[in-house]
Amino acid sequence: MPKAAFYTLGCKVNQVETEQIKEEFIKKGYKIVDFSESADVYVINTCTVTHISDRKSRAVIRRAVRRNPEAIVAVVGCLAQIDAEQIGRIEGVDLIVGNKEKYNIASIIDDYNLGRQKKVINPVISSKDKLNPVIYTYKHERTRAFIKIQDGCQSFCSYCIVPYARGPVRSKLPEVVLSEVRQLIDLGYKEIVFTGIHTGMYGIDLKGWNLGSLLKFILDEVKGEYRIRLSSIEPLELNEELCKFIKEEKRLCRHLHIPLQSGSNKVLKDMNRRYTREYYRDLIMKIAEEVPGIAFTADVMVGFPTETEKDFEDTYELLNSLPVYDLHVFKYSRRPGTKAAQMISAVTEEEKQKRSEELIKLADKKRTNFISRFLGHEIMLLVERKWGIKSYIGLSDNYIEVEFFSENDLTGELTKVRIEKIEDGKVYGSLILDNNCCANKQQQNMEGEGYGI
Repeated sequence: MPKAAFYTLGCKVNQVETEQIKEEFIKKGYKIVDFSESADVYVINTCTVTHISDRKSRAVIRRAVRRNPEAIVAVVGCLAQIDAEQIGRIEGVDLIVGNKEKYNIASIIDDYNLGRQKKVINPVISSKDKLNPVIYTYKHERTRAFIKIQDGCQSFCSYCIVPYARGPVRSKLPEVVLSEVRQLIDLGYKEIVFTGIHTGMYGIDLKGWNLGSLLKFILDEVKGEYRIRLSSIEPLELNEELCKFIKEEKRLCRHLHIPLQSGSNKVLKDMNRRYTREYYRDLIMKIAEEVPGIAFTADVMVGFPTETEKDFEDTYELLNSLPVYDLHVFKYSRRPGTKAAQMISAVTEEEKQKRSEELIKLADKKRTNFISRFLGHEIMLLVERKWGIKSYIGLSDNYIEVEFFSENDLTGELTKVRIEKIEDGKVYGSLILDNNCCANKQQQNMEGEGYGI
């Protein structure tokens, strides 16, 4: 049985796509092994959103080549789509396959084995390149399941390479999303994350559909005890319909990741972002008022070429005034081919680092303040993993990660805990016993040990 190993860099969409690719290898008789092991095939799913992600991708590729010089090394994804030449300079790379064809990499490797000729396959992605169904044959390592409901972006923010790497917006057909949800529920998943490159633009290419109507369709058709989480949604895509649905539907997680990027109107304009700081503030405050306990996370960039000290202060002031839970802080990275790459930067690397550290400290304070509101409260967790001998880590619908003690293995289950304390940045809770649940779990554990059979 040939062995295949995978490494994924970058966003959740890349992670979903790697799982999809693994399925094709399994169907062809491959055994999936850890990337640290010797394998016959290494597939590296790359990211190119920053120069650091480029560097990480190159390092991982070289690691695979060193691990087994005789193996086939296939580099796929965004860096392969944008800069095949850069990858081609790395000795030992056999296949370079962009985003359009990476799902066929298992078959491409079959063809490669016939002639062993190095190939670059990265055709341009068009609006006609539709998203295919993904039906998993087994439950993957992650406790939460992910469905890519759309791909592509056509916003062309001035700093961003993603539209060039991913092509225009393409939405997965609603009935296909429905079949994927049903299959994942049947496999036992309790949380499904709807993700995409530009998730809020779902349906722009499908007559009569948008993200709100898709959610209503799925939740009406699929009953049961599960929840849906949305990945990143742009500020202008959170319309009244969607906000109302989040407020009323208990199976939708109270967590919104809404990118800000900058709190300066001047910088937002230079970035080609189509909202203002005032719009963003009003949006967050309105949703916070209507949906108690909701968690907001946000992307924020420091060091954009035109960002002055005053612009950064505007960003800090805005975020400090908002009820955000956490921040994903990024330093601007020049991407050749984007409009911002032609701008002369007034921000040094040292200043970028300083501004980044200030926002990270703010994020730590915001996170503690948010969680403190729930001390003593009962919340429902999806138990994600075991942590120690009898400790487990779970995630609430509003994105609080909690560690708690349990005699029974509750991994993958929805269970209730009470938040007890925050210590050294970690949140601790106590399990609220449900006699029926615990009895069922105890019976399962006994059967697994040979009792009651």
